Parts: sequence; C-alpha cells; structure tokens
Amino acid sequence: MFVTTGQAGTALGCSIPTVKKLMATGVVPGVREQGRQVFPLAALQQLQARPAADLTVLGAPEVAVLRSDAPARVEEPDRDWIGFGAALDQAQLLAALSGWWRCDPARVAAGGVLPVTVASFVVAVLTGLTEWEADGTAGTAGRFRFPKARLAGYLTDLTAPANAADPADPEDVRLAGLLLGTRLASVSGGPIAYVTTTATTDQPATEGE
Repeated sequence: MFVTTGQAGTALGCSIPTVKKLMATGVVPGVREQGRQVFPLAALQQLQARPAADLTVLGAPEVAVLRSDAPARVEEPDRDWIGFGAALDQAQLLAALSGWWRCDPARVAAGGVLPVTVASFVVAVLTGLTEWEADGTAGTAGRFRFPKARLAGYLTDLTAPANAADPADPEDVRLAGLLLGTRLASVSGGPIAYVTTTATTDQPATEGE
C-alpha cells in the first residue's frame, strides 16, 4: 500500500517538498512513480516510530546540525557532489558533507559532532571537526569546510537504521549509534542550525521550506 507525498508530509509533520527531498536521497525503500510520486505506507509507519535524538548524552551544551539537501552534481576541484545520497560511496559522501557552509566554525567544532539531517531524520554523522578552512571571503558571508572531518556513520535505509560505515574510532561508533535514524528538529535560514542539548526534541521541524 502507498500514500501520497501530501499524506506522508502530514504524517511526518513536514511539507511535500521536504518529503520529496527525503525520497530523492534514496534512504526510503519502495518509493514508486505512478504518474505521481507515492510513499510506501509501511515505510511511513516505520519513520513515524523513529525516536527523537537524545542530545543530553553528548556532553556539550549545544550541537550544530547540517540540514542537507538531496545529492546534486557540482563542478568543484575537491568534490563532485553536494548533499546526501545513499548511493554515494563513502569518499563522495564525506566530500559532499564536509563543507563549504556559512557557519561559525568554532561553534560547530565545540559540539564535537555534526549530525546530518534530511527532513529532520539523522542520516549521517560527522566527527573530527577540530580544524577548518575559510574560503577567503571576509565577514559573515564567509564559508568554511572541515578538512579533517570523518564520516562516523551514514544510512542507506532509514526504515531499518544500520551504520553503513565502519568507523575505527570507538567514540565514532558510539556517536553514530546514538544518532543515526533518530529525529532531530532544527530551525535555520541556512544549512547549519544550532540546537541546545539540555532536552530531547519530541517533534520534528520541517526542512527546506
């Protein structure tokens, strides 16, 4: 059985464009085109049951969140893609997610971990954020990347979350296990949001609206 993207958006608390963005990442199995996009009912029910991220265990008062789009081709010297896509290999995915963003890099690094969300679901986790590079633009318009970032984990199937990466660092394993597949609400006018860790989030926020 299937539901429309509008029905899926209502159930998940997000817009139709946000549902379509989630579908375009490839993490929802069974998506079909039947004149219009439709969302598998079984997958929807599994996503509705995903727990909220418990950020209180992270040990920092605040964590940055990368609100990602679906994958898109780019012509840049250090990467071929931006955004999150389950079909990208680990090297492509790390390059796509580790910059360049408008952000406060020290603030991102202070959190120690960067959850990557699509439609408020954590689909990847980055660590190793202690160093950053600027694009040379002065002022608040500057963009930054984190050249030593590590892909602690990522998902290829959001309905049955399992880390598709194989991190060597035990702390990376722990963080990925805590965050992958959870729901993490964030609000921002750009790709980077900042979320306090003093309480868990019960309801997802819409993205890409």
